[in-house]
Amino acid sequence: MKWSRRSLLKSSGAAALAAASSPLVHALQSLSNRPNRQSESPGLMSLMSASPYGPIKPARDETTGLELLQLPEGFSYMSFSWTGDLMSNGQPVPRGHDGMGVVTVRKGSQGEEIVLIRNHELAAGMLIKAPAVYDKAVLENGAQSAGGNTTVYFPRNRNGEIRTEASLGGTLANCAGGVTPWGTWLSCEETVADNSSLGGSRHGYVFEVSPDPLLTTALPIIAMGRFKHEAAAVDPRTSFVYLTEDNRNLSPIYRFIPDDVSQRLRSLEKGGRLQAAKVKSVSQANLLTPALGDQYELEWVDIEDPDMTPVENLSGPYIQARAAGALTLSRGEGIWYGEGVLYIVDTSAGVDSEGNSGHGNGAVWMLDPVSNRLRCIFSSPDAVIGNNPDNITVSPRGGVVVSEDGGGVEDEFGFGERVLGLTPAGESFIFARNNIVLDDAQATASGKSVLAGDYRDREIAGVCFDSTGEYLFFNIQTPGVTFAVWGPWEKGPL
Repeated sequence: MKWSRRSLLKSSGAAALAAASSPLVHALQSLSNRPNRQSESPGLMSLMSASPYGPIKPARDETTGLELLQLPEGFSYMSFSWTGDLMSNGQPVPRGHDGMGVVTVRKGSQGEEIVLIRNHELAAGMLIKAPAVYDKAVLENGAQSAGGNTTVYFPRNRNGEIRTEASLGGTLANCAGGVTPWGTWLSCEETVADNSSLGGSRHGYVFEVSPDPLLTTALPIIAMGRFKHEAAAVDPRTSFVYLTEDNRNLSPIYRFIPDDVSQRLRSLEKGGRLQAAKVKSVSQANLLTPALGDQYELEWVDIEDPDMTPVENLSGPYIQARAAGALTLSRGEGIWYGEGVLYIVDTSAGVDSEGNSGHGNGAVWMLDPVSNRLRCIFSSPDAVIGNNPDNITVSPRGGVVVSEDGGGVEDEFGFGERVLGLTPAGESFIFARNNIVLDDAQATASGKSVLAGDYRDREIAGVCFDSTGEYLFFNIQTPGVTFAVWGPWEKGPL
């Protein structure tokens, strides 16, 4: 069953869902008329279900022959564009593979190529030598702003050369971002560092990256705000851009209303209006401990100065948003548009063992941009059920996928970070696991510039599908590798 705004946010849709056998679906229907909540109450509990794709087990990479992932029977994968592989300009692929999206498909010399744009979440280091560079200042010890983007061209038939090009340099801590309906990538800096005293630039902005690196401008979209950006998603109906901020318990949900709604490259650079979400009739709501089924009606407040200088740990937009009564999440992370709604991840929603709010296992919200209804569709009560989900995506079939960044968890299949599927009943299931453990011989045999070690606790990021749903792509941030997975998707909802 697909997710949809109709099935989960409208009372008529809730009735349709009740036709399914899950008792949780019936419980969700009973929640549809619940009043808006701000404080924690019992509610439903998210659970883990058996995967419709079957149990996972170690599987061999078609590139290196190593068992880098655990996957269900029938699924295959290949790794590519590792840290240290050479890009088209002769520079090594940077470290820190993070957010990523499929922006277009084009005809290449070897047939159809899927074009992915990938973030590199790096601070000071080696400058990415892209055609477009934002901050060229030389910092301490000769280092420069090392974050940015690379573009990967993946042949759909898997038989041709996989090429990587540098596409944006001179930025910092490019964590996630989002695809646009017009086939570009919004790259988000998760920092408010300021290099202006060193002859450089202020950071904390969003940049638009073209699939053609020569067309990328490296101009910050200042009107989208200066804060610890995490991710962005565009509503194709309105051209509004929805944004998250990753700052512990200081994380509003933002939207940007562009002046130019032509949906073309550089249209967002022409400016617009930044707003933050507020729970209707509730000032400064703290949505730090959501329960499955919690729902709120939102309204939006204006941010007058999106480029306001931060004050200590508070971003300028956050200060203005809270003064106007805006809500806050714990740590806003991934956001993705699909099936008419926006899926928003709060990676540390919930409570820890000592009862600290906003230090839990994470949750996923769904926002209907038409009705401005926000609803919790997943809330993890235990790390095994969901271990700090981070990036999120939606398949062309309507399936919701999240990747974890909680440092690894032990379950029936072993230890490691995972890729999870979510069900309409608020359950999770395991689809894939990070299985990278390399001894010296394996590290050498891989032919990659990677040290031996146990990398199973390293973040999985950048989950995304191609437009046909044939491939699921994702990254493991360290040692820095990208994967393409394919197989019998029809066995389940993804």
